[in-house]
Amino acid sequence: MKLKNKRIVIKLGTSTLAHSTGRLNIRNVTEICRIISDLKNAGNEIIMVSSGAIGMGVGKLNLNKKPDDIPTKQAAAAIGQCELMYVYDKLFGEYSHTVAQLLITGDDLNNEERYGNFKNTVNRLLELSVIPIINENDTIGTDEIVIGDNDTLAAIAATSLDADLLVILSDIEGLYTADPRKDKNAKQIKVIEEITPEIEAIAGTKGTALGTGGMQKKIAAAKIATAAGCDMIIANGRKPKLLYDLADGKQIGSIFLAKKEQ
Repeated sequence: MKLKNKRIVIKLGTSTLAHSTGRLNIRNVTEICRIISDLKNAGNEIIMVSSGAIGMGVGKLNLNKKPDDIPTKQAAAAIGQCELMYVYDKLFGEYSHTVAQLLITGDDLNNEERYGNFKNTVNRLLELSVIPIINENDTIGTDEIVIGDNDTLAAIAATSLDADLLVILSDIEGLYTADPRKDKNAKQIKVIEEITPEIEAIAGTKGTALGTGGMQKKIAAAKIATAAGCDMIIANGRKPKLLYDLADGKQIGSIFLAKKEQ
């Protein structure tokens, strides 16, 4: 798939945006914003789903780790979200692109009127050549089961907005037969035509210390996206230049192929 005149949802994980300290990974984020700007210049519509608010709040508060209690998580999210959007506004502004922030909760997606408003707003922003940046409203939600995580949110956004492709940028190259950080014999699975019980069984359960995602949640997101006819790719967010390879029609990461209509 060559990326030209496509509607693409790009999900950025905490590990892609921040160092393990929670502080912004300046080099990586700068390059990501530059490349996404270039993809948009080529005629693509870009919708971003960005994690990182809690992680950056943790860094700004100089906490040793992600908090366990909900009030401190919400406080960290409120602080981190400000920094996150400031960075995006500044970096995309350097390439003459405007960004917009949308913070949503599970209730917004479950309420027909608010869900319709969400879709209408995003579609109008795209018509205005704006890059919508979506995140779950962690300052309001009281637990992770409201939506679940930003992998799920990205899949819901991709299917709701009729995206051609969902790209999840993570801290791993793609789906492997085992955890490559623990098993040197693990092999990458580059093309997944169907999400079988065997595929689900090899997914891990835990993400990074500052994030909430894990491979199981990415598989769950892939099920949502592919069932609605949207391809999904998992790729290494620490290698943002891979997006250029994708734009040129090259294989990157692991691709979950959309189910074809019967």
